[in-house]
Amino acid sequence: MELRIPYWGEELTVTLPSENIGEIVYPNTVEIRPEKEVLFDAINNPVDFKSFDDFIKGDEPLLFIINDATRPTPNARIIDLLWDKIKEKNIKFLIATGAHRAPSKDEYIELFGDHYHELEKKIFSHDSKNERENILIGKTKNGTEVYFDKLVIEAKKIIYITSVEPHYFAGYTGGAKSFLPGIAGYKTIEQNHELALKATAKALVTEGNPIREDIKEAYDVIAKDKQIFSIQTVLNKDHKIYYCVCGETHQAFKLACEKAKDVFSVEIRDRADIVVAVAPYPMDINLYQSQKAIDNSKLALNSNGILILVASCRKGVGGESFMELLSEARNPDEVFSKIEKGYKLGYHKAAKMAEIMKWASLWAYTKLESQLLENIFIKGFSDLQEALNSALKEKGEEKILFLMDASLTVPRIAPRILHKRKFIHSPDDYKKTKNHIKLDDLFLA
Repeated sequence: MELRIPYWGEELTVTLPSENIGEIVYPNTVEIRPEKEVLFDAINNPVDFKSFDDFIKGDEPLLFIINDATRPTPNARIIDLLWDKIKEKNIKFLIATGAHRAPSKDEYIELFGDHYHELEKKIFSHDSKNERENILIGKTKNGTEVYFDKLVIEAKKIIYITSVEPHYFAGYTGGAKSFLPGIAGYKTIEQNHELALKATAKALVTEGNPIREDIKEAYDVIAKDKQIFSIQTVLNKDHKIYYCVCGETHQAFKLACEKAKDVFSVEIRDRADIVVAVAPYPMDINLYQSQKAIDNSKLALNSNGILILVASCRKGVGGESFMELLSEARNPDEVFSKIEKGYKLGYHKAAKMAEIMKWASLWAYTKLESQLLENIFIKGFSDLQEALNSALKEKGEEKILFLMDASLTVPRIAPRILHKRKFIHSPDDYKKTKNHIKLDDLFLA
């Protein structure tokens, strides 16, 4: 049986016996309305605002904040839909790079589409390491020193465009995350991300998540004397706009999270001994970003299993510090020992990977050199078919679970009622057995 695997914006074809193909998992299918209709409904009926048109009235300059090319946010399409409303306004755009590099020329065109050349002189890229451009405005109760880009500090009216998806330690992307880490200073990002080492910093969790609480508090400092209009989208598996909510940041974010969970929290029947974690474009930009696919996929993997990452890593490794930490450690346990001696931004990535390496094997099909991967305890393959065949040879005649958008999809085991060794998957199954099973014999898996 042939399977097509997303890779670098295209597809790879692999062949497997049908008995070795387990669940093929995508984000949930949701009903899609025309994008223009979804967007205009949202901007005309924002949360805690009159309307977008009312917000942009007057001569006050407008600062737009948009995500960089590591996110699937449909910036260009949204700018195009808003163009007639904003083209005569005094506008600037700031790219929320966080601690990432500035976009390349191709990425700028990807972000702004047909309007790039018109806007080129009005576009600025945030530089978290430029100390002159990032100004201290306060401190959170956690002790995070809040440095924000001076363009944001100087602006009175801000519009930010983002997308809301599960995030492996911040709960979800979107909302105030456009500010921290989006336009925050490097020190601020580093102090905030150290909280990712805490167990309560995980996907789909916002309440009680130390990362999210710190982000919210930092945002509230900057938002006190500004008008901020959020445009928060939720995409479907094909990166089309499924839902959009606008207006006040925190209320809109909460609504968007509920919709994002509908798309990206996906039931699976059971964990597998072999899981293929696909990081599709644009989340495959480097190993640093592709790690999110690894972290989500661990939820579908059995102990002592094999997790195979499929990601082009077209721009290389990404964060240097996490790579250095992993390559300097003699084993995964030593990663944690080194972190205890002092945290650097990126160490949280190394910790998340090392945590998995303690109970599972990590393999990868990427453009990265095998020796580089071997130095960080990952077995590299130059051929995906070979990797699959090797996994089956090592694990026996197992079924392979494929997570086709692992960067965003959070798998969860479907609830089921068990009686001894019998699985009851449906109401009909239950009707057949309920007459001879006592209630205290039943439990939820």
